[in-house]
Amino acid sequence: EITPFLMYLITDIPLPLGIITILCIDLGTNIVPAISLAYEKAESDIMKRRPRDPQRDRLVNERLISMTYGQIGMIQASAGFFTYLVIMAENGFWPSRLLGLRKSWESKNVNDLEDSYGQEWTYSQRKTLEYTCHTAFFVSIVVVQWANLIICKTRRNSFIQQGMNNWMLKFGLVFETVLAIFLCYTPYLNKGLNMYPL
Repeated sequence: EITPFLMYLITDIPLPLGIITILCIDLGTNIVPAISLAYEKAESDIMKRRPRDPQRDRLVNERLISMTYGQIGMIQASAGFFTYLVIMAENGFWPSRLLGLRKSWESKNVNDLEDSYGQEWTYSQRKTLEYTCHTAFFVSIVVVQWANLIICKTRRNSFIQQGMNNWMLKFGLVFETVLAIFLCYTPYLNKGLNMYPL
C-alpha cells in the first residue's frame, strides 16, 4: 500500500491508490480474513516439530518480513499497478505518458490535457479516470488477498493437505468479496469513497 505513494512521489504519475481506498483495505476487507486464521486447525505435523527456543527463535524474523513485505507485498503491488496501467492505457494514457504528468493532471486550470492519442481531457474527466484506477487497484489487492489468505493458512503443509474446513476462513473470503462489491457499486457511497464501478 506504500508503493503507490512512492511511485506517485518519485515518478510524478497520477495517484494510483487513494487514502480512502487504503483505509477500505486496512479497516474493511483485511480484518475478517486476518481474524479467520486464528480459527485454523493446527497442522498435522505440529507435534513432531521441536519447540521454539524463546532466546534464539523470534516470532517475527527476517524470513517472515521478507515474505510479507518482499514477496507477497510486491505481488499485491504488481497486480495493482498492472490494472492501473491497463486502465490508463485503455483510456489513452500509455505508461510513458504518465511519467511526470502529476502536476498537469492535478491542476484544475488544465482542461485540455492531451493523452497519448491527442484526445483532450478535462479535470473532471481525469478525476473520474483516476477514481476508476483507485477502484481497480483496490479490487486487484482484494483478489490477491484471496490467494494470500489461502497461502498463509499453513506454514509447511499445502492447503490441499490441510483442507478447507475452516468455516471462518470461507466466511472471510466471502465477506471481503461482498464488501468490495458493496463499496464499489453502492449508489452514493461509492462516490463518497471516490470509487467508481468497473
